[in-house]
Amino acid sequence: MSTLTLPTRHLALLIASLMAIGMGQSMTFAILAPLGREVNMTEFSITILIACSSLTFGFASPYWGRLSDRIGRKPVIMIGLVGFVFGTSAFATSFVLGLNGILTGASLFTALLITRCLHAGIMSATGPSTTAYAADHTTPDKRTKAMAKLGTASSMGMILGPAFAGATAAFGLLAPLYAAAFLTLIMAVMVWKMIPVTPVADRIPRKHSVKLKFTDTRIWPFIAIAIGTFMGFAAVQQTMGFFLQDQLNLTGVRTAQLTGITMLTSASFTFLVQTTVMQWVNWPPGRFIKVGLSFISIGALVIASSSEFVLIAAGMGVMGIGVGCTMPSIISATSLAVEPHEQGAAAGMISGCPAIGFGIGPVAAGYLYQFNPHYPHIAAAIFIAILLAGVIYSKRV
Repeated sequence: MSTLTLPTRHLALLIASLMAIGMGQSMTFAILAPLGREVNMTEFSITILIACSSLTFGFASPYWGRLSDRIGRKPVIMIGLVGFVFGTSAFATSFVLGLNGILTGASLFTALLITRCLHAGIMSATGPSTTAYAADHTTPDKRTKAMAKLGTASSMGMILGPAFAGATAAFGLLAPLYAAAFLTLIMAVMVWKMIPVTPVADRIPRKHSVKLKFTDTRIWPFIAIAIGTFMGFAAVQQTMGFFLQDQLNLTGVRTAQLTGITMLTSASFTFLVQTTVMQWVNWPPGRFIKVGLSFISIGALVIASSSEFVLIAAGMGVMGIGVGCTMPSIISATSLAVEPHEQGAAAGMISGCPAIGFGIGPVAAGYLYQFNPHYPHIAAAIFIAILLAGVIYSKRV
């Protein structure tokens, strides 16, 4: 791929597209716990639903990254956006059937699982193709800053999504999902009209396409860090709805609203650090990773020792700072470790890592939660601290 200047209008559109998807995802996380309880799903079954869809996302992402190397970035970005629209609508409709008693028990769980996994598998096309597009058009010395700017898209989505979900939840817990699908449809139309097609000369022929392995010595440390980071973060975030409802004796709607506030706090601090520190401080990716992991572990400890909402929200804010430092640095380091013709494949692999972490973390957290509501947070703090120790002693990182 040729390295060109990334047009500001294209970067803005890609950020807006990722922000729309981020809004939809964060709204889903905010309402899923109370919504699942409305249809008599257990905490463990809800976390299983999250885990399966997250793993589907994680393992589908590398395929879409490689495909974007062959057919260009724009078609794959479009596949992800349109897939999000239809997937979110189908998932919400399954819940409608459950709330009306048309689907119950195993049949409802199966419908939710199928629609959510199909949704995750197709929407996973947008992330790696967008990341690869940015890598194609930035020089190595500006790569970390560019990835941090893309990271602000997800952060803004996480900021706006919970606020929007909390505002619209009073009209029905499913209203935010249909709204997210509509917003993403608008972004898909804009991408279709404005983002240029990758020139044929810059595409990789099928016979020359690269299939990186997770064990590739250039990138496996960063893959391990990314998966581990989001295992710990997801363990806290995906049990937050249960934790708040049980600790504070909340109604379903109030749970969705306060869960949204904690996610808003986390995302706000992520956004803040990505738009200030990540743009102003010229540290190498490895140093940002160490600082980020430290904040994530401390934030989990704050939540583990808290039963007051203000402290819980503050702990999520500290974790948000950590995620804001860690993930753009991991993406940048991975991109810099591979060749230009491997950008799509590498982007696909690293884009899937957070989802894999979300697939493992919530299951373990859901299991621990049954014994004590604070166990997931304690386990996350210890796990991230161990990961940090490994990074400190790693010569590769």
